[in-house]
Amino acid sequence: MGPEGDGNTLDRISAATGRAAAWLTLLMVIVTFIVVVMRRFLDVGFIWVQESVVWMHAVVFMLGAAYTLRNEEHVRVDVFYRAMSPERRAWVDLIGVVIFLLPVCVFLGWKSFDFVTQSWSIREASRESGGLPYPFIPMLKSVLLLMPVAVALQGLSLFLRSLRTIRGC
Repeated sequence: MGPEGDGNTLDRISAATGRAAAWLTLLMVIVTFIVVVMRRFLDVGFIWVQESVVWMHAVVFMLGAAYTLRNEEHVRVDVFYRAMSPERRAWVDLIGVVIFLLPVCVFLGWKSFDFVTQSWSIREASRESGGLPYPFIPMLKSVLLLMPVAVALQGLSLFLRSLRTIRGC
């Protein structure tokens, strides 16, 4: 059964983060339009608004990762995978989650933790004069921890779905 029909809690979490990323993308386009209009026609610009577009762009990619995995839209070399039976594909997915996806998520979370906690502890703000104030930078950097958790949860969903396929359930 595909990800849309599965309906489990882990898939719903990924769907929610995907919807959030989609709405954030729309907001990013609107803010970019406003920045261009303000610069071009009013000769006015705000550094914090321009920085917010860059950060929104990063958050869209990080929030969208689990949703992309859920919908099997991630980059995959599927020359062989496409021709495999559902059971063999389930084995490939199961092994891929255990050997690659989960270790990468753990590594990203582990390497990001000090980076994020330090940002909160020093009450980090933008380096640019007029840039984003505290607490926006630490909040945005916290997405570095959210992304591997969301992808790992979706990986767990894929693992369980693959296990069900292998067992013939």
